[in-house]
Amino acid sequence: MDGVTAAGVTARARIEARADGRGGTALPVLEGEGPLAPRRTRAHGTEARVLLVGAMSGPLGGDRFAVEAGVEEGARLHLGSAAATLALPGQGKGEARYDVRLDVAAGGELRWLPEQLISARGSDLHVTTRAELAPGARLLLREEQVLGRAGEEPGRLTSRLTVRLGGAMLLDQELSCGSGAPGGWDGPAVLGGHRAVGQLVCVAPELPANPAEARMLGEGTALMPLAGRAVLVSAVAPDALALRRRLDEALAILTADRK
Repeated sequence: MDGVTAAGVTARARIEARADGRGGTALPVLEGEGPLAPRRTRAHGTEARVLLVGAMSGPLGGDRFAVEAGVEEGARLHLGSAAATLALPGQGKGEARYDVRLDVAAGGELRWLPEQLISARGSDLHVTTRAELAPGARLLLREEQVLGRAGEEPGRLTSRLTVRLGGAMLLDQELSCGSGAPGGWDGPAVLGGHRAVGQLVCVAPELPANPAEARMLGEGTALMPLAGRAVLVSAVAPDALALRRRLDEALAILTADRK
């Protein structure tokens, strides 16, 4: 259950997608608490679509948010958010946490495409995204992080992303930025002065088993092959708009390569 304590707000959203036997996708579980309100929107073909609608500001200091999504065999789910997530300082002590757990069965497909996460000055947020995929599962995952609002220094933001396929690790990366982060995060080897960073992870059985070598896709955007018929696209940009444009361009290239 959700709740409010001296340490902050605790809330969880759960979404489960299942093939409905008629060529579509049913949502037997669609529930949320407090600031996490999942809402079903118009389906697109066989794909069910859900938006997370924020019912309040946050996460604030001390808050604990969690999103859990599961996709069963034959189901297709597009999961996004209605607006950007804004990490803010709060009265609660300690960091805020936002944990995302994605599970996709063989023959299932999940598109996790939330809006940007913005780290406001004075905030302290730790984000963990874990994707567990069965062999034959499909995943398209996008993360976008913006360091500070316009003309503002960022808060502390730590983000860890892990992706497993059939129990084997495909990707495990962590980035810590902003006030209190280890030195060098803003240097040429990491963000190079940019204030927006993001990635796309694409896992699909139809991707080549031996993909092309790592290459640049455009300014500030690089493609890196992963084991297990998967690729990672990483991008940096001066702002949120430029970052979305670069990731959209990369996604168009990936889509064309799969045809």
